[in-house]
Amino acid sequence: MAENKKTFEENLKRLEEIVKLLESSDAELDRSLALFEEGTALVRLCTRSLDEAEKKITVLTKGDQND
Repeated sequence: MAENKKTFEENLKRLEEIVKLLESSDAELDRSLALFEEGTALVRLCTRSLDEAEKKITVLTKGDQND
C-alpha cells in the first residue's frame, strides 16, 4: 500500500464512510472486497497512530514524575 499522508481524523472519517457503504450497499462482491481491504488498511493506520500517541503520552508523563 502506498504511503498514507492523511491525518488520523481524515483516515477515521474515510473508515466511517466505508462502514456505512458496506452496511447499506448492494455493491458487487469485487467492490465490497475492495472497500473491505481499504477499511482494514485504514484500521491498521489508525491503530498505529493511536499507539504512537499513547507512547508519546507515556514518555511525557514519566518525565513529569521524575521532576
